[in-house]
Amino acid sequence: MLLAGILATRHLGPGCTSFGRLVRLAEVGRNLPRPTRAHASLAVRSVRWAACLFPARVACLEESTAAALLLAAGGRGGAWRHGVATDPIRMHAWICEVNGQPVEEPDQTGDYSPINGTEPTSKRYR
Repeated sequence: MLLAGILATRHLGPGCTSFGRLVRLAEVGRNLPRPTRAHASLAVRSVRWAACLFPARVACLEESTAAALLLAAGGRGGAWRHGVATDPIRMHAWICEVNGQPVEEPDQTGDYSPINGTEPTSKRYR
């Protein structure tokens, strides 16, 4: 149900503001305590499992927004990140655990420089 709401939010209103709408949703819990790796991993895996059953495009932005809202519903937040990488230029969104490390993401996530939230503690991700 949460994922359906995210997809509806993405399509409601002008297309030029869909990213901003999802960012605001993803940052709802930004002042809550950060999730443990186990909490974050469970949220991300749950959303990805649900996305496999959905007959619509669900990419990193929608997945991470839904996982961030799921964490916020459980009293955890501040875990959503989005960043940019160069050569070629690309964007990605993901969930971090309490120490700022990406959860359930490939090693290439270290190529992205976060452009929101607190900077992760690892030098690899700075």
